[in-house]
Amino acid sequence: MLMKDIYKNPILYYILVPAVIALWPLFIRAVRLPSAEQSWTKDKAQYIKAQKVMAEILAIDPDRLEFVDSKTTAAEFDYAIAVEKVASLCKIPSTSYKLSSGILITSGGQKSQNAKLALKRVGLTKFAKFLSAIQLRWANLQCTKVKLTRKKGLAETWNVDLEFKYYY
Repeated sequence: MLMKDIYKNPILYYILVPAVIALWPLFIRAVRLPSAEQSWTKDKAQYIKAQKVMAEILAIDPDRLEFVDSKTTAAEFDYAIAVEKVASLCKIPSTSYKLSSGILITSGGQKSQNAKLALKRVGLTKFAKFLSAIQLRWANLQCTKVKLTRKKGLAETWNVDLEFKYYY
């Protein structure tokens, strides 16, 4: 029997094809199901571990949930609003900072805007929390320059000059 004649043989269609179809569920049960169960167990363990980490983050910094406001996420970015929100969250009074933002610049099809922020008489922890929160909240905001100047005569009090760039 030649190879091209095998397709004309009715044994192929009456016995071999049904046998392959009958063995297919056994193959799935024996090979694919155990690997799917292992994958499920691994994913479940990762999920439980991630839940613990999220609970720790929430316990350490519960203020992160204040940024989950669906009405403000769709709005256009504004330095004044962003700095005011984060500064109030970090308990930095409006008299302790000065903001000046530049014009909107388009370069290579990419829009960006620069801003300078001067924080007066803040502690390092408040500054670190401020910088972390503002960059966490707005992913397209980059801090391009930081200058720390220690206030003489005051313990743990600093003046901080920041430069930001926001990409639209």
